[in-house]
Amino acid sequence: MIPRYQKILFFVLLVAALVMGAVLWHLRQRAHQRLLAGEDSAPTKAPLVAPDEQATLLVANDADGSLTVQARSLPLPADPGARARVVLGELLDLYSQPGAAHPVSGGAASVAQVFLLPAQGAKDSADPDAQLAVVNLTAPFAASHPSGLETETLTVLSICGTLRANLPHVSQVRFLVDGQQRPNLAGHADLTRTYLTADAVPTGGPTP
Repeated sequence: MIPRYQKILFFVLLVAALVMGAVLWHLRQRAHQRLLAGEDSAPTKAPLVAPDEQATLLVANDADGSLTVQARSLPLPADPGARARVVLGELLDLYSQPGAAHPVSGGAASVAQVFLLPAQGAKDSADPDAQLAVVNLTAPFAASHPSGLETETLTVLSICGTLRANLPHVSQVRFLVDGQQRPNLAGHADLTRTYLTADAVPTGGPTP
């Protein structure tokens, strides 16, 4: 014969289980309703895409050591930092293509961020709005970059010239690799210094 206290305990546990099941079912229904409400309120329109604008790239050529102007039609965002990243991504995409005149692997993904800051001595310069662009490259890009003073310098100058062509207030450029200062790009081009975009001038005529 089952003792009375065990019957009472069993009855209490049964009631608790039923109550817990009812609470869980209620919570499940509320979660389902919130999910449906979220789907109903989700935007149905596609996000706006930045309009195409003409961008100017300063493209390096290893054969003659030149920097040539090339025009590209690109969707350029209004934010200057994002715009800088887009044009530099297009430049590095050119370098990663088969048969590139300045072959460097990595493409657009090699530019992690571009930060724009007031340039050093901007208040005392002819352009009080002068900016310093901090270009944060990825470690795989630096690790795979061909070593050599000329080829590394061409990469650096083409980046500086492309920034100046598309953001005229950028007068200085510094480079980071994965957010850290690095002595050089691939053994030669100094990445501890500040580069002047005025030093990156085209040495070849425009190309289509």
